[in-house]
Amino acid sequence: MLDEKSRRVFSSKALNYFDELTKNMSYTKTAQQLGITQPALTQQIKKIERVVGAPLFYSIGKKIYLTDAGTLLLKTTHQMFNLINNVTDQIQQESSERSGTISIGLLSTAESMVIEDFIVEYNRINPDVIIDLNLLTRKELWDSIQNNRIDLAIMYLPDKSIKSWKQYRSKKIMSDEIMLIHNNKKYSNQKSITFKDATAKPWATYLKSYYFSELISEKFRDELVYFPKVIARFSSPYQLLKFTQQSDDVYTVLPQSFCIAHKSMFKLYQTPLEPAITSDLSFLYREDKEKIPRIEDFLSEWDNFLEEMSYIDRLKSSR
Repeated sequence: MLDEKSRRVFSSKALNYFDELTKNMSYTKTAQQLGITQPALTQQIKKIERVVGAPLFYSIGKKIYLTDAGTLLLKTTHQMFNLINNVTDQIQQESSERSGTISIGLLSTAESMVIEDFIVEYNRINPDVIIDLNLLTRKELWDSIQNNRIDLAIMYLPDKSIKSWKQYRSKKIMSDEIMLIHNNKKYSNQKSITFKDATAKPWATYLKSYYFSELISEKFRDELVYFPKVIARFSSPYQLLKFTQQSDDVYTVLPQSFCIAHKSMFKLYQTPLEPAITSDLSFLYREDKEKIPRIEDFLSEWDNFLEEMSYIDRLKSSR
């Protein structure tokens, strides 16, 4: 049994700090992401090192690397996290499908209208099941599902930031396509617009770390086309649309789902790119989650919901 001092040092918070540091290998970046000061993070790591009696990191120049002790602790930390997650899942599996809480993380840039409509409908059928819907960034989604803070993530796939799929399952919701939003009447009646033509004007786009920014940049590289000049970056599709519509000769890109759901807001043309850039909006969850009765029921009711009317048709009807 750990003594009192060791229990304090090996708290879930301290181990989470250590785990996050191993992902970034940067005290500055990790402290910023955790919302703490760099000295506070350094102090937590040093406390762990004093208890284990060995350094966890070593540095070469400005870069840090895991020592053998750090590698062993990281492996053990993940085993502990997985054990806790598995126990939590097992307990939840014994609970009722008609009560309890389902925590859902929704990618903040995804169109939420149909999801919200479904939650209203689901609540009518299952008033004793509490739905927690959290708008999260991609990193927050991934961290939350890894650490069992949410049951279901709703995000776009494929996502190269997911390094291992071994313990995860996905369920496709719909295929989405990226649309170029522009004021060029010449392209308004075309079925598509080439990547090269899409660079004729500067762009407003999502923040660099956002899923669509990385996806679109990758597709431009694949097509050997220079990415357009970027004059503004935003975190939401509403901001992108507003900026583009109020600016002169600026293009942007938005998912088709957003364009359909908010057609009345658009004063600009919408044209698909060629080749098409598509991704699947999907549920993502740990493999044991679908064995939890209320989550199994939730996903089953979702299927029934879309059988009555497709996702796209629901977007159109909600305008």
